[in-house]
Amino acid sequence: MYNPKSHKAEEFISHQEILDTLEYAQKNKNNIEVVDKILEKARLKKGLNHREAAVLLDCDIPEKVEEIYALAREIKQDYYGNRIVLFAPLYLSNYCVNGCVYCPYHLKNKHIPRKKLTQEEIRHEVEALQDMGHKRLAIESGEDPVNNPIEYILDSIKTIYDVKRKNGSIRRVNVNIAATTVENYKKLHEAGIGTYILFQETYHKESYEKLHPTGPKHNYVYHTEAMDRAMEAGIDDVSLGVLFGLELYRYEFAGLLMHAEHLEAAFGVGPHAISVPRIKHADDIDPNAFDNGIDDETFAKIVACIRIATPYTGMIISTRESKECREKLLNLGVSQISGGSKTSVGGYFKPMPDSEDSAQFDVSDRRPLDEVIKWLMELGYLPSFCTSCYRQGRTGDRFMEICKSQQIHNFCQPNAIMTLKEYLEDYASDETKAIGEKLILKELELIENEKIKQTVKENLKKIEQGQRDFKF
Repeated sequence: MYNPKSHKAEEFISHQEILDTLEYAQKNKNNIEVVDKILEKARLKKGLNHREAAVLLDCDIPEKVEEIYALAREIKQDYYGNRIVLFAPLYLSNYCVNGCVYCPYHLKNKHIPRKKLTQEEIRHEVEALQDMGHKRLAIESGEDPVNNPIEYILDSIKTIYDVKRKNGSIRRVNVNIAATTVENYKKLHEAGIGTYILFQETYHKESYEKLHPTGPKHNYVYHTEAMDRAMEAGIDDVSLGVLFGLELYRYEFAGLLMHAEHLEAAFGVGPHAISVPRIKHADDIDPNAFDNGIDDETFAKIVACIRIATPYTGMIISTRESKECREKLLNLGVSQISGGSKTSVGGYFKPMPDSEDSAQFDVSDRRPLDEVIKWLMELGYLPSFCTSCYRQGRTGDRFMEICKSQQIHNFCQPNAIMTLKEYLEDYASDETKAIGEKLILKELELIENEKIKQTVKENLKKIEQGQRDFKF
């Protein structure tokens, strides 16, 4: 039987419990009494368990589906408001010893250009990202103990934090690297990382082992228990995700929520963020070769139900998805997006002619960051480059306590306004700046605490005078 306090992967991600959950959801998906009871609980905005959320995901009664979407929008607004946090991925190396059949970095792919950035090249990449206006990066690397050892990752993090260009600096480095040891997670924690990111890819153990036929990633248990080791090492912000399209989406949805429940039960802290990527075309990878792709409407419902089930977690959608898809998902629960992204090694600073050939996946939303910022503001969102919670110690259970009490607005809104002001002063086009200045005035009026409002106004004037990095 499923035991959320167990640290054994095959217990906290119980195959039988998932099958039982899917059966329960199918039996009750149109049971009005059951659905209404779950929705009544969901309106408390404290979350749902995986079985309850699975029923909502399967429910196809039109008026109830509309209630699900409306509730997701309401929860998103109550917890995160209209703020959208921006980041960019930075690919350090595509050398990899694994045989993952859905990733072009797999070891048997002999025609993809292999590259590993030197520290000097990383410096140039970071300068290019700073010149766009980015403050938050997610570094990515293939798994290769010879080419990409933990020492290389640690040196790269130090280089990134050390780069200062004009008013630019990277204030938060999130890390997306392969599952590793408690000792190595301690080193990452000491290096000052923000969130540790690791996608499960699929929670279905049999499928997982087939999709990862060779290499250290083949070990399902070691991979699935990575977040336990990271949190035991002191990294209290971790980010989960699955690659939708590899396995049946209902199975992945239940497994993902069970993993979140396990972290909450074992450590008192659920995932800081959940990513929802879909498999995309890349060199040597045809997404049509996988049988479990999901359409946009199903995808939207997954996002809405995750938002309802885990109100406290950030939700991330990358440039894998189109502008139109991202616009829809922003309304249903997404709180973080990438912008101006490159998924190739060395893609930002003077990219080589073959750099796109080394991309991990094709980017659908290719707009530059300034255009993304302008688009967000025109939709009524407040773009944010904030990294203050991490630097002020509001992480893990401290962040969750504030977030779950829906008090995070008191920190996020002022910081979002100030970081947007920095972007407008330093990087924005004239048109984007004009729209942004009007938005800032509007957002200032929404701050209810007069003391906070006055402090933000004073800091905005200081930013205009050249000072930077104010934080609540």
